[in-house]
Amino acid sequence: MPVSNIQTRATLIGLTAPVCWGMTVGLIRSITESFGLAAGLTLLYGATIVFLYVLLGRPRLRAFPRKYLFFGIPLANVCSICFCLSMYLSAGGQQTVEVGMINYTWPCLVVLFAILFNGQKAGWWIVPGVIVSFAGIMLVLGGERGIDLPGIWEHVQGNPWSYVLAFCGAVAWAAYSNLTRAWSNGQNPTLVVFALDFIIFSALWGAGYGDLSHATLMGWISVVVGAIAMGGSYAAWSYGVTRGNITILAIASYFTPVLSCLFATVWIGASLDASFWKGVAVVVAGSLMCWSSTYFRR
Repeated sequence: MPVSNIQTRATLIGLTAPVCWGMTVGLIRSITESFGLAAGLTLLYGATIVFLYVLLGRPRLRAFPRKYLFFGIPLANVCSICFCLSMYLSAGGQQTVEVGMINYTWPCLVVLFAILFNGQKAGWWIVPGVIVSFAGIMLVLGGERGIDLPGIWEHVQGNPWSYVLAFCGAVAWAAYSNLTRAWSNGQNPTLVVFALDFIIFSALWGAGYGDLSHATLMGWISVVVGAIAMGGSYAAWSYGVTRGNITILAIASYFTPVLSCLFATVWIGASLDASFWKGVAVVVAGSLMCWSSTYFRR
């Protein structure tokens, strides 16, 4: 097969990753509602491990630097725990998507951390890019009132832990992404990350947090779809960035919040008004500004 055709196919496969990522907010919410936090996520991560093992095979732990195993990979587990807890604690479909949008500040945080800690060069518009991203979050939380700081504060105070955990997850993922670039030696840690998540939530389930007595058909469907979406997204992304057009893939990844909101309206019945979509568009625009500030300075 000609090189151009291989690259095109790899790019198309890689483009399925943002679509799968966009499904995770709605799926995790559905799973935790059906099974509880610990039981639901044990089932999800267990199914994902099986799917990834078939796709990627067994990881070679000896190939990972020790500092990455002990300080890098655990940040991904912190991200998973914070993200899943924020979904579980959110009240209803609208707030679930709001919390998901806060977590989607990670693209601009990845760029910001790369500049601060990895010596990444960036253009001056990185600063307005970060400001625009967070302005978009305030528009999402402010609703029809727009950027109303007292109103946003009052809104967040209704369920503060859900929002705080979502942001902590974004910070942890940004740190993990930069440590992976610096310390991983090109090794793919995906299966290790999911295995540790599985152990953590299995321990919580064993301690009595969660049961299967209220399981629903939609919950079981969400587990299967979630395993394929989560495992498939990592596999597709790895293949795409290795052999495809990384510029196209990077740009596409910044539209994950839009896809997440679209999926949530279908899967969990989230009702999103025009002001919410305006905030989503601003978050995406800010993230693209952050990305472009580094891309055009290479």
